[in-house]
Amino acid sequence: MCKIIEPSLLEIQNKYIETVKKWNAEYKEKHSHSRKMYCVTMGCQMNAHDSEKLKGMLLEMGYEEADNEDNADFVIYNTCCIRANAEEKVYGKLGWLKNRKRKEPELIVAICGCMTQQDTVIEKIHKTYNFVDIIFGTFNLYKLPELLVSRIESGSEVCDIWKEHGEIVEDLPTVREHKYKSSVNIMYGCNNFCTYCIVPYVRGRERSREVDDILKEIKELVSDGVKEVMLLGQNVNSYGKTLENPVSFAELLRKINEIDGLERIRFMTSHPKDLSDELIDAMRDCDKVCKYLHLPVQSGSSKILEKMNRRYTKEKYLELVDKIKAEIPDIMLSTDIIVGFPGETEEDFQETLDIIKKVKYSTAFTFIYSKRTGTPAATMEDQIPEDIVKDRFDRMLHILNPIIHEVNNSQVGKVIDVLVEEVSKHDEKIMTGRGDNNSLIHFEGSKDLIGQIIKVKIIDNKTFYLIGERI
Repeated sequence: MCKIIEPSLLEIQNKYIETVKKWNAEYKEKHSHSRKMYCVTMGCQMNAHDSEKLKGMLLEMGYEEADNEDNADFVIYNTCCIRANAEEKVYGKLGWLKNRKRKEPELIVAICGCMTQQDTVIEKIHKTYNFVDIIFGTFNLYKLPELLVSRIESGSEVCDIWKEHGEIVEDLPTVREHKYKSSVNIMYGCNNFCTYCIVPYVRGRERSREVDDILKEIKELVSDGVKEVMLLGQNVNSYGKTLENPVSFAELLRKINEIDGLERIRFMTSHPKDLSDELIDAMRDCDKVCKYLHLPVQSGSSKILEKMNRRYTKEKYLELVDKIKAEIPDIMLSTDIIVGFPGETEEDFQETLDIIKKVKYSTAFTFIYSKRTGTPAATMEDQIPEDIVKDRFDRMLHILNPIIHEVNNSQVGKVIDVLVEEVSKHDEKIMTGRGDNNSLIHFEGSKDLIGQIIKVKIIDNKTFYLIGERI
C-alpha cells in the first residue's frame, strides 16, 4: 500500500510563487519592463524581519523593488498597532493611495501585520478603504503568494485573517537589508499579557522554533557573510518552554556561541521576570554575546508595575540589575519607560525617576502611555490628563538625558571594537558603527570598511552618540 505524502506548506506556496513568476515574466516580455513592488514597514524589529520575508517572496515572484510607492505596481503595508499614531499613519497612507487606485485599478494594495488582527481595523478598512485588495495578518505571512494568486484570478478582495497561529513555516525566501548582520526569529508570540499591550492579542501565544532550525539558519547566514545576529522574540527569556524537549534560552545562547565564523550575538527583548541566573552566567561566559542588555522596566513604581501585570517589583528589578552588573561589570543597560499609565501619581512618577538614577541607563526608549482598545488598561479608571503626562515626560527627559551623557562619557578614551554599518547621511567621509556595548559611534573612514569589525578609540561624547578615531 502506497503512503501518500502531503506537500509541505512551503511547497504549496512555492507553486503559487511559480505561477506569479510566470505571469510577471509574460508582463515583462510584453512591456519591456518588470512589475515593481514596494513594502512599507512600521513598528518593531520583528516587523522589519517579517518584511524581509515579504520582499523575499515578492522578488521570487518576479517583482523588482521600486524606489517609492508612486512607482510600484504592488504596495504592501506591514503594520504596527502598539501606539495609536502608528495606526493613524497607515490610514493616512491608505487615504493617499485612494486616488491613485481609482486612476490605476491594476495597482494592487495589500495590508498585513499587527493592525489587521483587530476586528475594528478590518471593519474600518472595509468601510473607508474598500479599494484594498489583500488583507492578512501575523499568523499567515507565508501565504502571500497564494493570496496574490487568488486576488488576480478572482478580481476581488481577499481577506484572510487567522485568530490563532498554525505551524511555523521555515525557509521562506528572505531579502536581508544588510549583508553583514541579520535578525533571526527564535520564537513568536507572547504569554505575558501586560495590561497596556496589544501584542499577545495580535501575535498570539508563545511558540518557539526548534533549536536545530535556528542553528541551521544562523550557519547559513554566516556562510553568506553575516557577522552579527540579532535573536528576536517578544520575550526571549522564556524561549524553549513550548518545545517538546524544552531548552532554555541560556542553553540556546551557548550553542549559537559555538558557531564558527559568527562574531557577535545580540538579542531582544528580555522580560525581567524571566531573566535567570543561568542566562546571566551564559552572557558572561559567551565571548560572542554583546555586553549590552535591553531590560524594559516600564515604571519604577511597584504599585504601577502590579497594575501593568509585569510580575516584578521595583526592588526585584534593582536586585536583578545589581546581579547583572556584578557578573558583567562593563555591560550597558537600556530600557523602555511608559509615563502616564492609568492611576500613576506624582509619587509613582518619582519612583520612576529614582530607578533611572539608580540604574543609570545608557539609553532609554520613552513613551507617553497610549490607550489601546482591547487591553485591560484602556478601561481602567484614573486615566491621566494629557497636560500632566506631558509635564512628567519632559521632567523625566530632564533627568534621563544627563545620566545617558554621564554613562557614555565613561567610554571616552577607551578602544572599542566597532562593526562598521554605513556611511553618514551628512558626510560621506564619516562612517557609523556599533560597539558590542551598543554604543553608536561616528568616525572618519571609507565605505569599504562597511561590514568589518575594527578598533576605534573614543575621543568625544555627544550624549546619544560617540566620536571616535580609527586605531
